[in-house]
Amino acid sequence: MKYCLVIFDSDGTLADTLPWMRSIFNELAKEHGFKRVEPRDYEQFRDLHGSALLRELGLPLWKLPRVVSAMRRRMAEHTGQLSLFPGMSDVLHRLAAGGVQLAIVSSNSRENVERVLGQDNAKLITHFACGVSMLGKAARLRQVLRRCAVQPSQAIYIGDELRDAEAATKAGITFGAVTWGQHSQEILTTRNPAEIFATVQEMAEKLG
Repeated sequence: MKYCLVIFDSDGTLADTLPWMRSIFNELAKEHGFKRVEPRDYEQFRDLHGSALLRELGLPLWKLPRVVSAMRRRMAEHTGQLSLFPGMSDVLHRLAAGGVQLAIVSSNSRENVERVLGQDNAKLITHFACGVSMLGKAARLRQVLRRCAVQPSQAIYIGDELRDAEAATKAGITFGAVTWGQHSQEILTTRNPAEIFATVQEMAEKLG
């Protein structure tokens, strides 16, 4: 196998949760007092990142933890309606069967992540680092490396956002970008990912 440790982001990477998140976005906006986003504007907002996105939404950083917590609570009530991207379960089983350690570093709660994974897939994960803050992924990635006893050069973090790429760089590990999540391939490519996965099947082929 190409890597000894494959670390995944969850939402938008393993799990097809972004359409649901978009469906509740304006409820959260009304509840917490930030800008609504109409469906026709999703692409306009798609590649905004970090402070630029918060500024456009009129969402101060101090409010963000409340919004994320509210999203997690809503998702806990709807995880039965959410699922992994087609073929993703096969990828996880293929990697695990090849002796690769699997981990998840996600801003979502472990409870939500495990429910969407399903019991059989969750058993394949060596380490969960969930409930991570917006700027806390790099520290959690380093923690996973220590707990899995893997050198940074032997690991890859796979995600769908620029902050995933930034976290991987800070942690000194390879970044792999999926093109079916939050940020477009064009913007993710600006961070020079070592791997770009356009389909789940391509992920299986490149990692296997």
